[in-house]
Amino acid sequence: MTLTESSRGGPISEEYREALATLSQGSVDRHFDPYLDIDWDSPELALDPNDPRWVLSPIVDPLGATQWYRDQPLALQIEIGKWRTANAIKVGAAFESVLIRGMMQYIMKLPNGSPEFRYCLHEMTEECNHIQMFQELVNRMNVDVPGMRPLFRALSPLIGVAGGYAHTILFIGILGGEEPIDHYQKAVIREGATMPPMVLRTMEIHIAEEARHISFAGDFLTAHIGQMGKFNRGVCSLAFPIAMRWLANEIMAPPRSFEREFGIPREVIEQAFWKSEHSRKILSGYFGDMRKLATDLELMNPAARWLWRKFGIDGPVSRYRSEPERSARSAA
Repeated sequence: MTLTESSRGGPISEEYREALATLSQGSVDRHFDPYLDIDWDSPELALDPNDPRWVLSPIVDPLGATQWYRDQPLALQIEIGKWRTANAIKVGAAFESVLIRGMMQYIMKLPNGSPEFRYCLHEMTEECNHIQMFQELVNRMNVDVPGMRPLFRALSPLIGVAGGYAHTILFIGILGGEEPIDHYQKAVIREGATMPPMVLRTMEIHIAEEARHISFAGDFLTAHIGQMGKFNRGVCSLAFPIAMRWLANEIMAPPRSFEREFGIPREVIEQAFWKSEHSRKILSGYFGDMRKLATDLELMNPAARWLWRKFGIDGPVSRYRSEPERSARSAA
């Protein structure tokens, strides 16, 4: 691997520089605008509050797989599914804002001529569009959801700023937030028309652009962790499973207000997130790609492996990017 010096910066490999150029050009050649690429007022995309497609999938949603949920009247299943879907979308928008804060802090320290600067700005532009898209969808669903849990909402400005200085941890966290959302949305798409068309359209756009974002985060970590000493690599090896487990729960598990809204027993929520066998398989399935990345980066030391197992997010590594997770499907 040959290295070149960026202006006043550290060494950047030619492979990484070429990857950044490819990603930046991809953002120029193919990007989406939520108000150009979605016909929000199209009759084909109109949202029906009583659409049975709001019912949660027993295959891809851990709450949808519970017997309690399946025993509820159809009207209540629809209301619960609509609320949960809207809140997950609202949380996704909030996570994008944390990513933008941290990435902006990071790039403003970069030297002139840094190829990372350009691509990060492309990505932040796309994430701003995602926030607009998600909020427009929540508004049209007409469900007043809170989004993030109160503690995460309070800490999010600090997390974003701190991430700009601990930039490797920031990008581990970016993957910890993006992977569960990306995995869930792809699973929904693979199931077929199990969501209203407007929701599916936003998922299609998000998946298309997140492919670049996830690819960049992986390339970033490969480039930066490869230059670290033993101690810092050890810190990253432990941060990896901690970030994956924490953010998966923040993003995919609903807040307490959800339980109160619909009178869901606490034991049902506990089984769904993440005590039942099926839900644990769903949780583990979010991170096959991340286990492969951590293995490739030589971050799977004994202590790190113990944490992956302790948090219930260990398992086989993906054979290829976005390989479908089949164990949860077969269990359902």
